[in-house]
Amino acid sequence: MLKQLFFAATLLITLAVFAFTMRKLFANFRFTRWIPLDNITTRLRVTLEVAIGQTKIFRHPVMGFLHAMVFWGFLVILAGSIEMVIDGLFGTERILGILGPVYDVVIALGDVFAVIILLSILVFLSRRLFLKVKRFYGPEMKAVSKADANLALAFILLLMVTLLGMNTFYLLNSAANNHEVIGFYPASILIAAFFTDLSPETVHFWHEFNWWGHILLIFVFANILPYSKHFHVFMSVPNVFVSRISPLGYAENMESITREVKMMLDPQTAFATSAEAPAKFGVSDATDVSWVHYMNALSCTECGRCTAVCPANITGKLLSPRKIMMDLRARMKEKGEGLRRKGAHFEDGKSLIGNYISEEELWACTMCNACAQECPVNIHQPSLILDMRRYLVLEKSAAPAGLNNAFTNIENNGAPWQFSPQDRMKWAEDLFINQTV
Repeated sequence: MLKQLFFAATLLITLAVFAFTMRKLFANFRFTRWIPLDNITTRLRVTLEVAIGQTKIFRHPVMGFLHAMVFWGFLVILAGSIEMVIDGLFGTERILGILGPVYDVVIALGDVFAVIILLSILVFLSRRLFLKVKRFYGPEMKAVSKADANLALAFILLLMVTLLGMNTFYLLNSAANNHEVIGFYPASILIAAFFTDLSPETVHFWHEFNWWGHILLIFVFANILPYSKHFHVFMSVPNVFVSRISPLGYAENMESITREVKMMLDPQTAFATSAEAPAKFGVSDATDVSWVHYMNALSCTECGRCTAVCPANITGKLLSPRKIMMDLRARMKEKGEGLRRKGAHFEDGKSLIGNYISEEELWACTMCNACAQECPVNIHQPSLILDMRRYLVLEKSAAPAGLNNAFTNIENNGAPWQFSPQDRMKWAEDLFINQTV
């Protein structure tokens, strides 16, 4: 009974801390711009394909396969974690064993996946510690980012060690007490063969040690994740569901400008004055972005696949698509704190453009969409960059000189070139080209 009370208290504290963190984090969504979701059927298909099927991660075959195995393994092991919560609250043991053969299959898969995940994490840690993988580095990747990744991998490693330890000593404890073994453990039964000489008391101790170690690690890890880039463990699947499903190269029109153009083309409203104050064009700060863009930022794994394929970054320019998402997340965290405390009119004299992202970074983007194509959780960085460019052009008239020249020529000549329509074919006068054709 004492064990159940302690477990219930620990679970309650874990849920309370997690709820407090989530409430603070998701309160920032109300400061973003609302956009509706449509095509739910298509979104479900994309979620199954990209998030559950992990299709985009396989562009890196070996590491992609290992990452997919870790993801799928966690989905299976989740059933065992739920069972542990039930057992801890009600003092039962392997309560879901009532499912019979289904339980045997799930537990066997979880046992095998624990070994696969453990080995995969060792590979991931080795790459980070001993191999200088280029995409893991960059000006935006501070020491805390590297420590964050290593800490998360260490947690997962310990989770798998304690899970295998729990299963191994459960088998030994059942044998020592002549209890029926519930479930099938193909990996742990092999490990148990190395510990057959232990006394029943020692076996019981190590079973309890690993059981409590595993569940407490889950509780601690769950509350560390929201403060880590590994928050994508929770956010990646929902993010894929809400992500853009239109073609990558499609640029969405600005509704406010479309409305103004339609008014000018309508003789009945062309000269009408609107009572509404003109809306802000584009994005200059975190509070101007859509809620989908903010979710993108929360889901970013900082894996660097986007930056690794960015032609601007490859050629030495300042732009890093990964940094764009990291900056949005950091800026919303900074400003959101003030907005929650002081209200919607809070201003701290800072903005996303200027204090976090420079104009040079934004204009370096070629809009090729390579970053969005590569992102394993369907983040669409170009649409955010485009919105910030729109702000610079429409609100600040801060386009680069080359674009300003093109804008002037379009206004004066009806084309981006500096020649009037009558002079455009003069270059061909001596080339004996029949210009009447």
